[in-house]
Amino acid sequence: MADHGLVIDMKSMGDNNIIDVNVASMYVDVGGGVLWTDVLKRCLGYGLAPKSWTDYLDLTVGGTLSNAGVSGQAFRFGPQTSTVMELEVVTGNGVKTVCSNSQNSELFFSVLGGLGQFGIITRARIMLQHAPDMVRWIRVVYSEFDEFTRDAELLIMSEESFNYVEGFVVVNSDDPVTGWPSVPLASNQSFDPTHLPKKTGPVLYSLELALHYSKHDDSSTVNMLVEKLLRQLTFVEQLRFEIDSTYMDFLLRVNHAEQVARGSGSGIWDTPHPWLNMFVSKRDIAAFNRVVFQNITKGGVNGPMLTYPLLRSKWDSRSSVVLPQSDIFYSVSLLRFTHAHPKESEIKQMVAQNNEIVQTCIKNGFDFKLYLPHYESTAEWKKHFGDQWKRFVERKSQFDPKAVLAPGQKIFTRNHQL
Repeated sequence: MADHGLVIDMKSMGDNNIIDVNVASMYVDVGGGVLWTDVLKRCLGYGLAPKSWTDYLDLTVGGTLSNAGVSGQAFRFGPQTSTVMELEVVTGNGVKTVCSNSQNSELFFSVLGGLGQFGIITRARIMLQHAPDMVRWIRVVYSEFDEFTRDAELLIMSEESFNYVEGFVVVNSDDPVTGWPSVPLASNQSFDPTHLPKKTGPVLYSLELALHYSKHDDSSTVNMLVEKLLRQLTFVEQLRFEIDSTYMDFLLRVNHAEQVARGSGSGIWDTPHPWLNMFVSKRDIAAFNRVVFQNITKGGVNGPMLTYPLLRSKWDSRSSVVLPQSDIFYSVSLLRFTHAHPKESEIKQMVAQNNEIVQTCIKNGFDFKLYLPHYESTAEWKKHFGDQWKRFVERKSQFDPKAVLAPGQKIFTRNHQL
């Protein structure tokens, strides 16, 4: 991570555990090393919550804001970086600076999505909203990718929609991890593949949706709104699954899955899992589906294969995050897990398939960008940033001229010894 350098444990900082909720102004001040799980629990005590999340919440605030922070709320509120009001940052020059949209704005937007290259986030001020009590959690299934994408895009473009919209690819088999059994939301629900059209391909697609509501809302009112929203969609009607969940349990759904994995004694959570995360332009997502989902990964990746649309208009172009060109682009996440006690060859095979997917995208001329990117050379990084490279270099020269920060990413070469 930092050859001949230092790795800072943010939790060791004396004021790192600050989670200060301002109810009147609807924001929370938190230390950079605080976990989003703890932010959620503290804010819910006041009936409030941040607007945008990641799927997994045992991540630090500073860490996700240094990338973007994406989940099913991003179509409405943008990524987590779009919900930040103010930051306190220690730059590579060793200067502690408070910055915002109106104060030291160049540093503010540099750090958001800046991969830790310009400063260490020691405090963040996050917008809050009134938190719902409950969530109607729904999954519906599609056999055709064009119907899946059409409905997903309809939902993120509509004024009246669900509060959360994601999607994932399902292997058309009885594989317990990536196949039919991975879709139902409760143990008393089952996936009946006989409802699928006879000419269904090697993979299926599922929209994952959530509607917020209050515990005081009449159930019939909630049901009516759900039916109204689902009526406009074209999923396989008999393959619809839904449950009611508390808002907290819904947001901690991946954390609960982690607890199950850790409790199984298999050790699977602690093994290497070479994930691939990327953004793919709407223009190329159908072709991506054909060459990747229906071909390269048609047998699954021993973990979730997420894909869902996002709106470019919800992302601030002044931040350091790099996106595809189109107004709508898709988040694609291949969340691979190895088997317990994996052989080195198994891990290398997964990494090789990730590389094959990236090279296939390049070969086909797809408009895409890696999210949580990793490259081995400055030349590759320059290509990644494209026309934003010049701005990125200028920001580095201004805020970390000695290239002290995040050398392990191999974007810049450190030009002095610590």
